[in-house]
Amino acid sequence: MTELRKLPNIGIIIEKQLNEIGIETIEDLKNVGSQVAWLKIREEVDPSSCLTKLKAIECAIQGIKIQELSEADKKKLEEFYKVNKF
Repeated sequence: MTELRKLPNIGIIIEKQLNEIGIETIEDLKNVGSQVAWLKIREEVDPSSCLTKLKAIECAIQGIKIQELSEADKKKLEEFYKVNKF
């Protein structure tokens, strides 16, 4: 298991996508942040990236399961997604 897959919500596919955009470590992911990481994945790797993936990345950074995401964070991510979806 690699470092990123130790995080909640990060499986083989998301880890591979993060690696493809240059994010190799937990520290890299924290420095970039979920929103920038998601945008780069969508623009460079997977144009079909959805809100669930954005939430999964944010939860990974916070070290929580997706069900534990606060209502405030959900709303913030949903607004970001609405502004940045195709």
